[in-house]
Amino acid sequence: MGFTDTRFNVNLSILFTELPLLERPAAARAAGFTAVELWWPWTDAPVPERSELDALRHALRDAGTALTGLNFYAGQLPGPDRGALSIPGEESERFRANVPVAVEFGRSLGCTTFNALYGNRVEGVDPAAQDALALENLAFAAREVGADGTLLIEALNAPESPRCPIVSAPKAVEVVDAVNAATGLDNARFLMDLYHLSMNGEDLDEVIDRYTGRTGHVQIADNPGRGAPGTGDLDFAGLLARLRKNGYDGYVGLEYKPGDGPSAGAFGWLPAPLRAAH
Repeated sequence: MGFTDTRFNVNLSILFTELPLLERPAAARAAGFTAVELWWPWTDAPVPERSELDALRHALRDAGTALTGLNFYAGQLPGPDRGALSIPGEESERFRANVPVAVEFGRSLGCTTFNALYGNRVEGVDPAAQDALALENLAFAAREVGADGTLLIEALNAPESPRCPIVSAPKAVEVVDAVNAATGLDNARFLMDLYHLSMNGEDLDEVIDRYTGRTGHVQIADNPGRGAPGTGDLDFAGLLARLRKNGYDGYVGLEYKPGDGPSAGAFGWLPAPLRAAH
């Protein structure tokens, strides 16, 4: 596979999870990666103790791994991905409490890209009311991120997240446009997760051609199975080349399951010299 023009980072919330959180940055660096991303690590604590934030900050710095992407609080992940920002009551409040904490933490490490998972439909709640709450919370997050940062809106997949209302690229971009219109900041962008989109049956070439210019980040896993490239049917060499041709030069996040062995053995498809940011 030819990936010489692609910058990769590794998601430490799905890879290296056989290790304690604070050991994962060093393990990723030992595997050759200099850039990482994270889901919000404290699934029950949108506002963790300062000592926990400091410990993770030191672990990332000591390992020499740059934090290039961070999810806001979204509850218990992995799935079914539920999000928090469109769920009325305590979950919405927890999301709003998390946003300034996550932004401060990320920016202290040079990270300006933040992902806000939309959230599932809640039985007995008017979908229009959920959408209005989501837009309010997304606009709040976009303002906290600031005009020099990026707020990501991600499409999940209907088979694995059947209650999520954002399960297509057009729907995610529709929300991106609504957030940008609400704030005037133009800092919301599409998170193009090729695994989720392929699970939805979307034409990935068409999505890339149509939405690369609206895309702030790309994530990959093969389909079927959500494993490493080469374990499924997706043509990542062709897809990533198409992204580059359409002007995408950001990171591609490795957000796949490592398989049965240790995560360090899940990168044989990617030559070691291509794992460091370049």
